[in-house]
Parts: sequence; structure tokens; C-alpha cells
Amino acid sequence: MPELPFTGERFTPECVREIWYEHVHRYALARPIAAGKRVLDIACGEGYGSAMIAPVARTVTGIDIGTDAIAHARSRYRLLPNLNFREGDATRFDAGGERYDLVLSFETLEHVEAQDGLVGGIAAALADDGCALISSPDKAVYSDVTGYQNAFHVRELYRDELLALLSRHFRCVRLYGQRLMFHSTIWSLDGPRANAAMQTARADGRYDNEPCAPPMYFIAACAQREADLPNLPGIALFADDTESVYDDYRQETRRNARARVVLAEQEAALTTMRDALAQAQARIHDLESAVASSVRKPSRFWPFGR
Repeated sequence: MPELPFTGERFTPECVREIWYEHVHRYALARPIAAGKRVLDIACGEGYGSAMIAPVARTVTGIDIGTDAIAHARSRYRLLPNLNFREGDATRFDAGGERYDLVLSFETLEHVEAQDGLVGGIAAALADDGCALISSPDKAVYSDVTGYQNAFHVRELYRDELLALLSRHFRCVRLYGQRLMFHSTIWSLDGPRANAAMQTARADGRYDNEPCAPPMYFIAACAQREADLPNLPGIALFADDTESVYDDYRQETRRNARARVVLAEQEAALTTMRDALAQAQARIHDLESAVASSVRKPSRFWPFGR
């Protein structure tokens, strides 16, 4: 079926490279804890994330305010029997008598003004032992450092603002960071992989165990009891088997290298042309000088008779 047009407001799975990695990784992180659970996906967009979760979940319900997005989701993912989509406002969501074991709301907060209404609705929709995963960009890094202004963001939050908002509705909040990075990856091939390490070489020669840069996005695990917080890994890596982001980087590097060669050849040819032009202009100048000199000399007429 035709894809939902990408306007910049909602992610679609046809997007590539960095934005694809960022959005798909969040749902990939949620899949293991969604196994066998009743899941609610708030602001599901065109439904790709709900569809990622559905094969492992008991049921998945996707909610979005966009009529076009919901119609598209119902059509595109109609073959998943435990997945349904409903139109609704995330900031005024009322689950009624339904309760969910896991609620997901990725990159929704910054798009709405009524953020307390959104988070309050999520908390109210959870079962007593349920938990939620909520993501939002860190304004300090996403906007302040980069100078980038997303036209679709209504209100971005700093870390302390996000924690204050979530803490008004959840007794327990555990924060994770997300950022796209290039890494050399080393992993066990014949043993357990329970432990993880991050190492960064600093410009001043130090080596430490912290990420190379602050997170671009926060992902908050929320629950009313510590015991109900999901057991997420300390470090979660995500990639695709074609290495699309890194392959794009390699191709761009090769294009730039070829462009530098072509530019050098063109500059050499231009230098040759400039030298030839300078020589031609010098010859023209010499000829013009010779002509002008001959015109200034008096003519000598020899008489034909006396």
C-alpha cells in the first residue's frame, strides 16, 4: 500500500539512516518487556512501532490523534490479529475500564502543551503492577547546543523539568539516555554477555568509562513501585545488518574523496588555462604596442621626379 507521506512531524518507516535508528531502537528496546503483556502505544503515528511489538505481546492498542495516520495503520498492519488502532487525543486519553501492563509514549511529550494531561493519562491507564516507557529530547543538547529549532515541537524539556513532570505522576522513575554514536564493538562469541562497558578516549589523553557525549534523548522507565520497573539493560546496542548509517558515511566519504580529486584536476586545468590566457594577453599587448608605434612614426615619401 502507499506509504504515509513524511511531513517532518511523524516518523515513517521509510525514513532512513539516523532518524530510523533512533526511532526503531526505542521499540526494539521495549520488545522483550512487552512479551505476553497488554500494551498501549500512545501517539503511535502510522503504527510501525505497535506492529513491532505485536508479535510478542498479548495485545497492542495504538492511539493517535491523526485520522489519516490511524486509517493508514489499520490498513497497513491489518494482518496482525492482536493489534488494533483507535483515534484519540493523547493529552485527554481515558482508558475507561481497560488497564495495560505496559504503556509506550515515544517522542510525544515535546509535541504537546498539556504534558501533565498526557503523563497523567498514561499513569491512569496502567495496571497496578504496570510500567511505562516515555521518551523525550533533552532540550539542552537537542536545541541549545545545536541551535536547531524543530517547528513541530511545542515544549521541549530539560532533564530536571522532565523528572519533575514524571515524578508528579509516578513514584519511581529511572532515566536512560539515547544518542546515535559510532562505536567499535567487541562482544563475546562463546560466553555470556551479561556485563557491558563503555570507554571513551578524551582529547586530553584520558580514558574513562563514560559515553563520549551527553544523550540527545531521554527514555524514562516509570512505575508506582520499584519492583515494577522493567529490567532494561545497562547498555543496549542497536544496528541493522546492512549498516545503513555507517555505509552512508562511507559512501559520502568516497564521494568527497572523488570530488577532491576532480576539484584538484579542475583547478590544475584552470591554472593551465589562466597561464595560457596570460600569455595570449601578453602577445596581444605586444602586437598592439607594435601597431601603435608604427602609426606614430612619420611616413617617408620618395618623389617620382624633380
